[in-house]
Amino acid sequence: MKHTPRWARWLVPVVLLVIWLGIGGTLGPYAGKLGEVATNDQAAFLPRSAESTKVVEARRDFERSESVPAIVIWQAPGGGPVTDAQQQEAGRAVAALAGRQGVVSAPSPALRSDDGRALQAVVPLAPDLGDELPAVLDDVRAAARTVPGLSASIAGPAATQADLADAFAGIDGLLLGVALGAVLLILLLVYRSLLLPIVIIISAVFALGLACAVVYALADHGVVRVDGQVQGILSILVIGAATDYALLLAARFREELAARDDRVAAAVASVRRSAGAITASGATVALGLLALLASDLTNNRALGPVGAIGIVCAVLSTLTFLPAALVLLGRAAFWPATPKPADATTEGHRLWRRVAGLIDRAPRRVWVSTTLLLVVLAAFAPTLTSRGVPLDEIFVKDAPSVAAQEALGRHFPGGSGQPAVIIADAAKAEEVEAAARATDGVASAAPVTAPGRPGGGGEPLVVDGRIRIDATLTAAADSDAAKNTVAELRGRVHAVPGADALVGGYTAQQYDTERTAARDRTVIVPVVLAIILLILVLLLRSVLVPVLLVATVALNFMATLGVSALVFQHLLGFSGTDASVPLYGFVFLVALGVDYNIFLMSRVREETLTHGVREGVLRGLTTTGGVITSAGVVLAATFAALMVIPLAFLFQIAFIVAFGVLLDTLVVRSLLVPALVIDIGPRSWWPSALAREERHKTVGEAPRT
Repeated sequence: MKHTPRWARWLVPVVLLVIWLGIGGTLGPYAGKLGEVATNDQAAFLPRSAESTKVVEARRDFERSESVPAIVIWQAPGGGPVTDAQQQEAGRAVAALAGRQGVVSAPSPALRSDDGRALQAVVPLAPDLGDELPAVLDDVRAAARTVPGLSASIAGPAATQADLADAFAGIDGLLLGVALGAVLLILLLVYRSLLLPIVIIISAVFALGLACAVVYALADHGVVRVDGQVQGILSILVIGAATDYALLLAARFREELAARDDRVAAAVASVRRSAGAITASGATVALGLLALLASDLTNNRALGPVGAIGIVCAVLSTLTFLPAALVLLGRAAFWPATPKPADATTEGHRLWRRVAGLIDRAPRRVWVSTTLLLVVLAAFAPTLTSRGVPLDEIFVKDAPSVAAQEALGRHFPGGSGQPAVIIADAAKAEEVEAAARATDGVASAAPVTAPGRPGGGGEPLVVDGRIRIDATLTAAADSDAAKNTVAELRGRVHAVPGADALVGGYTAQQYDTERTAARDRTVIVPVVLAIILLILVLLLRSVLVPVLLVATVALNFMATLGVSALVFQHLLGFSGTDASVPLYGFVFLVALGVDYNIFLMSRVREETLTHGVREGVLRGLTTTGGVITSAGVVLAATFAALMVIPLAFLFQIAFIVAFGVLLDTLVVRSLLVPALVIDIGPRSWWPSALAREERHKTVGEAPRT
């Protein structure tokens, strides 16, 4: 390095900066364009092999055009009865909608409820309205409100889609702004530096721009699928991971810069000594996400490659753009807290020296007490139910579609507007219909007739020798009772000889998604653990330490689920979580949580080579304590930004990851892991040479090189 010409030593950093400035300027706008290729069509995210998915394809043949129902419900103020005149006027109001923009076929008549206090009508809307859906619903709502003496609201899938679109509106700017603002504030408070936080933020934004551009191109060509949830998680994942990796490298650069005057040499040394941990950390998260490809749920599989692309871009930016920027800035990057020679030693880490001293004095007491704490918290994990979120809990804030659906459920059978759809052989139509009617929990069942409406009075519509029967359930379509009814209904119609019956519809889709999510957990969780264990073994060149790390991270996850169960059910009023929440929480928390143990133990291994196991652990904890804690706080704050999107799914994911990361950072990595390694001693590094070298030191022999 000393014999390299001065211009050559500066050429690489300058070229790297120019390249990344070009990437940021050219590809940065794609972070705001990803919504153009995103889809929130829930039918596209069903289990691939589920019975309800097969019904989605089969039912299209029975519809003159694909549609999404908007269910209009009228009520009299004060709960009074609806008159015949009002029913006729409501029928005329929705009939006038036929042929208008977005309405694909004639609306149904206005039907009166059994209690006589409400009316309902189904308006079939085009499934691909996109941004035009709110305007079309406003048109439907305006027509419905012309009925004198009645209030009107809209329920059903179309209304839910509109509320989902509203929840994701502005996700690019709002979510990114909140996340970056939180990161910037924390970095300014922790590092008391003006330039370093800005450089780290720029590094993360460049990584996000590159990731979004790659994902945009792949989604535009149909290679990957993106929805609002995947889009939001990608932004948070890249910002959080890129910031974590940047903090690790910047801390190492600060150490190297404090020990020498040559900023280029300091940058090279910091990259060389931190690249292994950063790359291993990125590989852990990326491969853990790719394990989602084993899922049978399309949205899970969509997140896998999209998230992995984001992590790769975060690692690339950290190991190229950031060192180049630090070389050009030198000590000025840390101004006014410029590095001093003492910063290269353990003298500058008073808090973490005290923590290390506590562990050194009583390692067994520390790891036993922290383990007991985690076990107690984990004991509540089984109380967290993951059978899906009912419609009235999908949105964290009040949503018009939820209130309308609740009104619909008060006056009509719970499954009104969202029937169980049965596809069967036409020759067995009567037997299948009879089996459906005989099922407990089915309010009515009728075949779709030639005009395209169940029970329309005409001959049943037969397509390719198949018939469609719509069964209205008595329970709300998103309830456990409705799911149980679907299971029983399937059993009855499957038992009809030669019918080849299939049962689908909204409730069946929820039921199949729940069962598929449970299957995914049993398949993907062991795969992720195996991936993490393999990477740790390769990085640390040991078996016992990686096993301990994986076990502690898994215990941290279970403890987090236990706390989440208490918070969700007793503080926030959630009856449960979406079926995919535990799996998402596991992949993010375990893969990201092991990052901090990688950062710690890679430094511990480095120090152990020189100072032995006990001193190596204490030095590793002391030197990395501050930066890893800062990284954990930043990542927790970044994921907490997902709470600005008023959806229960993202809120729950945000809480699980944020709390779990803090628990991992402050308890597992800071206390449990160091105490365990010290208590076990040299054997913890079995079967690597470190264990043998330490034994030689113990008996007074010179260590092997």
